[in-house]
Amino acid sequence: MADFFASLKRRTSDYGNEQPIREEIFSVERLEQYAQTLAAEHRIVRKKGRAYLLPRLENNGRKLVAAYRTLVEALRSGRSISPAAEWLVDNFHIIEEQLREIREDLPKSYYYELPKLSDGELKDYPRIYAVAIALIAHTDSRLETNTLRKFIAAYQMVSPLTIGELWAVAISLRLALVENLRRLATRIVGAREEREQADQLADKLLELAARQPPELVPIITERLGKRDRLPRSFVVQLTQRLREQDPALMPVTDWLEKQLARQGTSIEQVIHREHQRQAATQVTVGNIITSMRLLSTLDWRDFFESVSLIDPLLGKDPADAYLKMEFGSRDRYRHVVERISKRTLFTELEIGEAAVRIAAKASNGGKNGGPQAHVGYYLVDEGLVQLEAAFGYRPRLNESFRRWCIRHPTPAYLGTLTFLTALIIAVLVFSMYLAGAGWPLLAATFLLALIPASDLALSILNWDVTHVLEPRLLPRMNTSAGIGENACTMVVVPTLFSSEEGVRELLGRLEVHFLANQDEHIFFALLGDFVDADAEELAEDAVLLDVVLSGIDDLNQRYNKHLPQRFHLFHRHRQWNPAEGKWMGWERKRGKLHEFNRMLRGARDTSFMVQTADQALLSQVRFVITLDSDTKLPREVGRKLVGTAIHPLNQPRIDPATNRVTSGFGILQPRVSISLESASRSRFARIFSGNTGIDPYTTAVSDVCQDLFGEGNYTGKGLYDVDAFEASLDARVPENSLLSHDLFESLYARAALVTDIELLDDYPAHYDSYAHRQHRWTRGDWQIIRWLFPTVPDAHGRKVQNILPLISRWKILDNLRRSLVAPSLFIWLAVAWTVFPGSTLIWTLFVVLAIAFPVYLHVTTSLLIHPRGVPWTSHFWSVWGDISTNTAQAALSMIFLPHQAYLMLDAIVRTLYRKLIARRKLLEWVTAAQAERSARHDLPSFLWFMLPAELL
Repeated sequence: MADFFASLKRRTSDYGNEQPIREEIFSVERLEQYAQTLAAEHRIVRKKGRAYLLPRLENNGRKLVAAYRTLVEALRSGRSISPAAEWLVDNFHIIEEQLREIREDLPKSYYYELPKLSDGELKDYPRIYAVAIALIAHTDSRLETNTLRKFIAAYQMVSPLTIGELWAVAISLRLALVENLRRLATRIVGAREEREQADQLADKLLELAARQPPELVPIITERLGKRDRLPRSFVVQLTQRLREQDPALMPVTDWLEKQLARQGTSIEQVIHREHQRQAATQVTVGNIITSMRLLSTLDWRDFFESVSLIDPLLGKDPADAYLKMEFGSRDRYRHVVERISKRTLFTELEIGEAAVRIAAKASNGGKNGGPQAHVGYYLVDEGLVQLEAAFGYRPRLNESFRRWCIRHPTPAYLGTLTFLTALIIAVLVFSMYLAGAGWPLLAATFLLALIPASDLALSILNWDVTHVLEPRLLPRMNTSAGIGENACTMVVVPTLFSSEEGVRELLGRLEVHFLANQDEHIFFALLGDFVDADAEELAEDAVLLDVVLSGIDDLNQRYNKHLPQRFHLFHRHRQWNPAEGKWMGWERKRGKLHEFNRMLRGARDTSFMVQTADQALLSQVRFVITLDSDTKLPREVGRKLVGTAIHPLNQPRIDPATNRVTSGFGILQPRVSISLESASRSRFARIFSGNTGIDPYTTAVSDVCQDLFGEGNYTGKGLYDVDAFEASLDARVPENSLLSHDLFESLYARAALVTDIELLDDYPAHYDSYAHRQHRWTRGDWQIIRWLFPTVPDAHGRKVQNILPLISRWKILDNLRRSLVAPSLFIWLAVAWTVFPGSTLIWTLFVVLAIAFPVYLHVTTSLLIHPRGVPWTSHFWSVWGDISTNTAQAALSMIFLPHQAYLMLDAIVRTLYRKLIARRKLLEWVTAAQAERSARHDLPSFLWFMLPAELL
């Protein structure tokens, strides 16, 4: 292969007469021996080197395209092409796909990181590329999965390949196959051109044989006499054309025989060799195309783990979790090992061994089952610093900055927010000063600008955080084959039964949840309450209950061929609530889940009047997935959530001193996206719902709380660990005091935002429904204002010390701050247009900026991220569509500002009055579905609803 190696060093695209990459064909056993010999010969060096292969790939691509066009043109002209050329033409779409995948999967940064050969004919080339060349050379480019696996495994018996090299096996094989195919294509096109030249000469000779036979030898001598060697394809074609023609052509044949004799051959030998070459070329081209198909269909994840040496090593995890994890989580562990190895003088195997050794020491022979006994604790959790220190790893400057922020998230975040807010306010106050304002007006400017400036600063800060920090993904166990009995899960939908139509809709949604998440240990239930009433029982209660029970029974009959039954109903009777003046379900949704959790653990004193599951099943339930009535649970999401929850690093651990989850997570909150159906119901929904549906390009997104603080916010739709949830929230809240409990629960049970798992939710179709929902949320947010202070009430109303850390209190305060943005902006506008000196336009632009800036930040992110596989034109029009939608959203937000200001103030004042003075109706609530059904969307109703804004 010396000629081949020499040709790779050329910097020009003139490849000359390069030979195909074809050597002696080895058996599988001989290939394994050869791989070991090759590994012993290879010497590597860690350096970037020159990217020889990348420009050569482009040249190869251009040559292949040119060859394809030449062959297609020949077919269009009615000329025949060789069988090998037919292979090339018929399968060129496969070749184009290989070229595209190489370009996408081999960026320069990846190429530079691959270990290079330090000597030999392929010096400075990636070692794995030399391995690929050797394999295709001794298999005539015919790859088989088993052969490839054995060849790589045999090589690693002598010299282990790095993780990056194993992932580059596919790219390297594609590069080698493309190189070989280009060589063959060049020869195919060259041979066709030689045959055309032979045809042209034959036509000339046949014409002269009929008119001027004496001119034949001079003509052929003139055309061919100066050539050192006669091309085989030319000779074969010319001979075939002249054979059995005019006897006057015999001198030409004699001349050819003499010329070939000088070259040490004969016409018969040339014809034989040419036929052999054409047959070999056809076989090799066919092998290359077949191998390209194999590379496109091969499961490279499975291949990687079948030949990886680091996987069996990490599989010795004392917690026995690594090999049971899903692929993405194992891959993140391996990337950490790879990163440390690249930045130190130690091999990946040495680092992996150290991680297992430290974990084994922490496990103390299996006596310690905590997270420290899991190898992942030292790769993706707090133990990473310990592992890196053992190998002298020194992070880069930007990495050190990110780590400092993660180690000190509260001062980093709140300190930066304070600085940015102060900077914005300072600009406004200084501008007011330049406009001639006095000290009283400057003080008023400071107060009025505080909330809007903080909102603008927060948008800037959050955007920065999500682009500086990588998404913090939670490791997950592999539950694709089903969850175990020890992770039994109940999917519940807390709801109100108000009508037969609504009940049937709920049953239909429960059925869809089941069909998308079928598992032996996942059960589905409705947690029902009757609507509030003036009496304990209403005439229609029994009818509704019969409809629900009949529907549950029908689902069990249709889908359960074995016990235990898959669908259940848990329904509570009404209780008198003197604070609300109504008969209602105790403590609404919060009370329903609390009583359900107690029932799971054997309590008999709950208000559930209907219970279709026996205690044997209930006692096995470890996790509960709670959904709203309009939430969709996509396919396999239930299993994925459980797989995340049972991972050793994610299991909740409660601090006995505070009775609060301080590591691991009691709640898993998936990313919630808007369903396409609900986003298409109205123009309002299309504008305000943002990106809808399940994102096909992004598996995880950034979230400030999760990425920086290591915990997210709970929105009432997700999974919780029953025991941790109840233990951390027991006796925390007095009765009739808490409407919005989701954030409150996440502060004690500790929630994680699982951004690579997605739920779908409905979006309000009209502004009035949207506004009513905001009003309900704001009332709930202001009900937990007491948890900002040093002491808080417990379930019995006694004051106890507030154990929430500063960042948890900031989350509460941030919700309150957010509800004050619209009133603050409206007041700023009113004062700017009536009191502020200087240009009214300038002060108004501050409001426009505060409203529009967060909206347009999404467009900035879209511009920075180009989804893989999406053409730039499609991406451009997608971004342009975002700009148009965001412009409409910002404009409507300005129009709705007076009403939003009124709405927020009404919710705040109403809540504070009820909490501090009336102490009634704190649990007033209407579900989103009820609000949407009861709303009237005609023009008079809308004008009446917007009347406060019109008056303002």
